[in-house]
This record gives sequence, structure tokens and C-alpha cells, in this order.
Amino acid sequence: MGNLSKLLSGIRGLTWQNVLMMVIGCVLIYLAIKKEYEPLLLLPIGFGAIMTNIPGSAAIGEHGFLTILYDAGIVTELFPILIFIAVGAMIDFTPLLKQPVTLFFGAAAQFGIFASMLLAAGANLIWPGIFSLKEAAAIGIIGAADGPTSIFVGNLFAPRFMGAITVAAYSYMALVPMIQPPVIRALTTRKERRIHMDINYDVKVSKMVLILFPIVVTIVAGIVAPISVPLIGALMFGNLIRECGVLEHLSQTAQNELGNLVTLLLGITIGSTMVAKEFLTLNTLLILCIGLLAFVFDTAFGVLFAKFANLFLKKKVNPMIGGCGISAFPMSARIVQKMAQAEDDQNFILMPAIGANVAGQIGSIVAGSIILALLS
Repeated sequence: MGNLSKLLSGIRGLTWQNVLMMVIGCVLIYLAIKKEYEPLLLLPIGFGAIMTNIPGSAAIGEHGFLTILYDAGIVTELFPILIFIAVGAMIDFTPLLKQPVTLFFGAAAQFGIFASMLLAAGANLIWPGIFSLKEAAAIGIIGAADGPTSIFVGNLFAPRFMGAITVAAYSYMALVPMIQPPVIRALTTRKERRIHMDINYDVKVSKMVLILFPIVVTIVAGIVAPISVPLIGALMFGNLIRECGVLEHLSQTAQNELGNLVTLLLGITIGSTMVAKEFLTLNTLLILCIGLLAFVFDTAFGVLFAKFANLFLKKKVNPMIGGCGISAFPMSARIVQKMAQAEDDQNFILMPAIGANVAGQIGSIVAGSIILALLS
């Protein structure tokens, strides 16, 4: 009877909350496979959530492999750092260097982070004590549209909400094609969306500049905000591997094998944090809502800043590229290019959009580092 009781313990321990979380996991898997929304992330996150919410699951706990991965890769912040190396190896900073003004679009789009942080902190007026200031900051980082930065800050400031913060960050990144276009259309006219841009700007970026750029950025950002060195340093190291010209095989490995493997482990580990009793709360619902608003704010601030910049620029920019200031690279740039061609099939703004997109990648790290420096 004792052995039979052990076999039936999973059934006896099953609650409606466990079932609901497993359904949510299945929905994430469906979105990954059927809709192809960030499948490399949503599929392992969904499956991790299913394994975690099976009563008595041996996948979590002192000897559970998901808990071991969490302690080794998330608590130590190793996984986000390794992913930044892979992302850095994928990024070409040439479009940004050809038109440095796009750097300001990446900076402007980060205001959504601080607006969302204020919203999360303001929730205490309605529900006293629901979020601490540090937890509000971690929630605001969702607006960076940068999963590794969200994990890095969330692990330090809001470990109890890691599941909700990470799921919100990556889910909304996957939904960028649905979130950004309505916001951009609402803030621009058809005439503005049809603005053509010079994709070369009569500027040639030398190999030496491309090599020096990641080194200089790391030094400058590190001196200004030393706490940013792990994030910005890993990103720029990956980019240096790409641009140096003598580590081509290593660059390809970083972009493919390293990026895919770490993302897979990261996804299934984050899924393990989606425990029913901690995930199905008012806090989680608020985090998901504020996270969505963070993406909307980021897009809106970027577009509005581009419109403002046009008041002073001799060569007008298409304000849609301001929306690429979020660091959802390169998805946001592709969306804006598609929107531009929908208005005028001869309008090619992909390269300037990518410039703003990679600027957003840097901007999100800097914004996260500023928050860490101010609140640590």
C-alpha cells in the first residue's frame, strides 16, 4: 500500500492552480510552434512550467536538475552574460556608426523603463507594500525589451518575481509585431511614414573603427557606471570577436552554438520559476500589465523623439525608426521596414532602423546599469 500511495501522490497533490499553470505552459508551447513567436525561448519556458507544476516533481528541489541549472546559471548571472556574448557577435554596428544620431533614438526609447518603474512604485498607493522600490525598478526593466538585462536586474532586485518578469519580457518581445505597429501608426502621419532615408550617408566605416568601437564603449561605459561592465563588456566582447577578423570560427560558434544552447537552458530554467503558488497572484497580473505598458511607452517615446529631432535635422528621418530604439533586435527593425514598404514599396529604411535598434541594445544596458547603480 505504501508504494501505491507514492504512485498516487501526484494525483492527490494536484490542484487547479497546477493545472492552470500547465495549461499556460501548453499555450506558450503552442505560440512557439504554431505562431513561431520566439520558439527558442517560449517552447522551453512552457515545458519548464509544465515540469515544475507536476506535484512532487523531482525536476525541482535540492537535487532537481532545473534547480541546479537555476543556481548555476541564473543566481550567478552566468546565462545572461553568455547570451550577451552571443548577441554581441551577431550585431553589426556599421549602421549606427554611419548615422550616430540614431544613438539618441536608442536612448529616448529607454524612458519607458522609468515610466513603468514609476507605475510599479505607484501601485503601492492602491496596494500598500505590493512592490518595493527595487522590485519596481526590476519590473520597469521589462521595457528594455532585452531579456538578459531583465534577468540580470530581476535576479538582484526581485528574485521572487523572476518568473513573471522574465515571461513578460520574452513574451512581449515575441509579440512586438503586434504591439508596435498600432502605436507607431497612431503617432505618425502617412506622409511621415513615407519619408525616404539615405542608407549610406556618404560615410565609410573603416575596419579599425569597428574594432575600436567595442573597446572604447566598454571603457567609457565602465568608467561612468562600473556596475555595467559585466553586461556591456560581454556584449562588446562578442562584437570584438566578430569584427577582429581573425576569429571567424569562434564568432560563428558564439552566434550559433553558444547562443542557441544557453538560450535553451535559460528558457527551461526560467520556466521552472513559474510555480503556481507564486505565479498566480495579483503581483504577477500587475507585472504583466505594466510590462505591456512599458513596451508601448518605449515605442512611443522613441517615435516622438524622432519627430522632435526632425525639427532640427536638415535631412529628415523617418520617425518610425525611433520605435526601433527598443532593443528587440532585429525584429523591431524588420517590422518598421515592412511598415515603410506597405506605405511605399520603394522605401528602404532597414539599415537606419537597424542603427536605432542596436543603439537600443546599448541603451537598455546603460539604463539597467543606471538603475543598478542608483539603487544598489
